[in-house]
Amino acid sequence: MTDTPTQLFIGGAWVDAADGATMPVDDPATGEIIAHVADAGPKDARLAEEAAVRAQEEWARTAPRARSEILRRAYEIILDRTDELAHLMTSEMGKPLAEARGEVAYAAEFFRWFSEEAVRIDGGGGILPDGRNRMLLSRRPVGPCLLITPWNFPLAMGTRKIGPAIAAGCTMILKPAPQTPLSSLALTAILKEAGLPDGVLNVVTTSRAGEVCEPLLRGGRIRKLSFTGSTAVGRLLLAQSAEAVVRTSMELGGNAPFIVFEDADLDKAVDGAMLAKMRNMGEACTAANRFFVHHSVAEEFGRRLAERMGALVIGPGTRDGVDVGPLIDRTGRAKVEELVADAVERGARVLVGGRTPEGPGCFYPPTVLADVDAGSRLMDTEIFGPVAAILTFDHEDEVIRRANDTPWGLVGYVFTEGLDRALRVSERLEVGMVGLNTGLVSNPAAPFGGVKQSGLGREGGRVGIDEFLEYQYLAVPVG
Repeated sequence: MTDTPTQLFIGGAWVDAADGATMPVDDPATGEIIAHVADAGPKDARLAEEAAVRAQEEWARTAPRARSEILRRAYEIILDRTDELAHLMTSEMGKPLAEARGEVAYAAEFFRWFSEEAVRIDGGGGILPDGRNRMLLSRRPVGPCLLITPWNFPLAMGTRKIGPAIAAGCTMILKPAPQTPLSSLALTAILKEAGLPDGVLNVVTTSRAGEVCEPLLRGGRIRKLSFTGSTAVGRLLLAQSAEAVVRTSMELGGNAPFIVFEDADLDKAVDGAMLAKMRNMGEACTAANRFFVHHSVAEEFGRRLAERMGALVIGPGTRDGVDVGPLIDRTGRAKVEELVADAVERGARVLVGGRTPEGPGCFYPPTVLADVDAGSRLMDTEIFGPVAAILTFDHEDEVIRRANDTPWGLVGYVFTEGLDRALRVSERLEVGMVGLNTGLVSNPAAPFGGVKQSGLGREGGRVGIDEFLEYQYLAVPVG
């Protein structure tokens, strides 16, 4: 969007950072700077907090239908501006335009979903067992929230958090990732256009996350933190939230197993692998990380997957026909290079890819590795790149044990044509979500989240709004 704001958004106004600081936004396909945005500091965070606290009481009293209609209007505006938003997203984080358009539709759907949930916030009532009191239950907004979003899905992760907060009646401070602030700022402008009152949403773009977020979490006025990002940062934020007992929900890292049994339909399995691995160039917490393939079909699966991966077109996301854009930055690409080199040193065979192309940008080719050693670093590291690492197995119990041998538990993928096995294995996997004969699990109508060190709470679905609501119990004497 040519008129995308580049300032902070506090109390309904676009403002510069208090100290005048700005930060660059790069195009990872070229390395060129495409914009400079305001770089917030602690003073800006305090002003955003004051605006959110000041607006909370009145916003909480707003009729659910009014909140619903704001979200619905924003949903329609987003869809009307799909191409503009997609080009903006591609320019700041690299994903091909086709994928960016898909994310715009996915992001908009969270606003539509929560516009419908806003008017369904319920409570309860009844006579207590001792017969002395009636119990009246109501659900109230938790209060001002701090929302921290990642760079890999910059629009959808914003709507997935902002949507339920608006629906529940909470005010917010949004801190987007410094790599991708433009999508969040464009979304903020859309919400303002849709009629969101001043102070309900405040946005602080910053390269100084610690200086901005820690005082907010420790200060006692922010009552809710919703974070999507790495497990390491999540642990730090949990510790900072403990002092003021801030309610938290966390969507953290993943190490997804992708299990292909001997009775799997290999066409489905390869199609599923392409979705689970290559969505967003592999830069997704749901990305398949460890491919466990039964030894009887491993060679054929690897051959087919390498053929499909090798046929993908690499290039700038804005170019027609491109399937694979750049990784987010050189640090991310260097991590992928190191993980692949480590696996190869340990005996892995490169079926396709594995070599960084020359030229500008942060590109890395789709890569398939076979005969991967279980001790390779990429077995216990979130790859966040287009690398499929194949290991073989012989028995069901063995593969379940290996799949669960990780501190993460976000998602797992299972490919089998046997109903009993499908249910049995899915129930035994220590994950919050399972893709059964599919490589795509994300949907606004489904609860998204993991177990173990993959996070706390759920986003989306009927339970997504619960993270932003508290119960209040009222005892009323009978008679």
